[in-house]
Amino acid sequence: MVSAIIVTHNRAHFLAEAVDSVLAQTYFQKNPDDWELIVVDDGSTDRTPDLMTAYGERFPRVRYVRLENGGVSRARNRGLRLAAGEFIAFLDSDDLWLKDKVQVQLSYLKAFPEARFCLTEEIWVRNGRRVNQKSRHQKYSGWVLDRVLPLCLLSLSSAMFRRRLFEEVGQFDESLPVCEDYDLGLRIALRFPYHFLPAPLIVKRGGHPDQLSKKYWGMDRWRIQALEKALGLAVAETDKSLIKAEIVRKCLVLAGGFEKRGSREEAAYYRQKIRDYAAQP
Repeated sequence: MVSAIIVTHNRAHFLAEAVDSVLAQTYFQKNPDDWELIVVDDGSTDRTPDLMTAYGERFPRVRYVRLENGGVSRARNRGLRLAAGEFIAFLDSDDLWLKDKVQVQLSYLKAFPEARFCLTEEIWVRNGRRVNQKSRHQKYSGWVLDRVLPLCLLSLSSAMFRRRLFEEVGQFDESLPVCEDYDLGLRIALRFPYHFLPAPLIVKRGGHPDQLSKKYWGMDRWRIQALEKALGLAVAETDKSLIKAEIVRKCLVLAGGFEKRGSREEAAYYRQKIRDYAAQP
């Protein structure tokens, strides 16, 4: 029924807690033969292989797959291809599920068969301390394209998807080193409404130096790539206008940032994009 997928890279210090939070799910304990956990290791060089070998010996429904390092999107897509479940739930290796997470979401999706996916509220922890989310991170239900254009509101750790959604909108874009969740969220928002459950059912941990969001400056570079792809998929003129306006806003931010860093060629590239999109009807 449910395939849980964890993608990890050199996070053995977090991974055991993440795996344990999956094993502790009330639904899995009541339905011991109706789920699987697939851990996809994106080329870890720490003790992750030994850790997961030990889990596999104790828990037959835990599957460990080791890849050469190729990026988070490639690893997630491998997990999707291996998954047998009707429902798919991702968990980042530094996050945790609360014990009723799967049960609540599965009940919702069974009650509303038209819903392609649902996501839950989150508890945020930064450097070991609970923090409040800013208002711009508020999640919404319904047709939310305008809400998800400025920033990613699709938290993969909090979501549960029907398997067929990935057949309808496609899998993760392996050309994106980051912002692959933003890209997927845009593609979903163009075709389907979001379903948000206000109960906090995951712990989202951050602030540690190995987060992908800390690895790259100028994340809007990849968001613009995702937006331009979304523009090609959009049908409604109102959606196209919203996407173009967001591309211009992000190009303005990047152009200013590159200019401050003395990167004139990159700044000129985004200034030209602004002119190109401003000239379009």
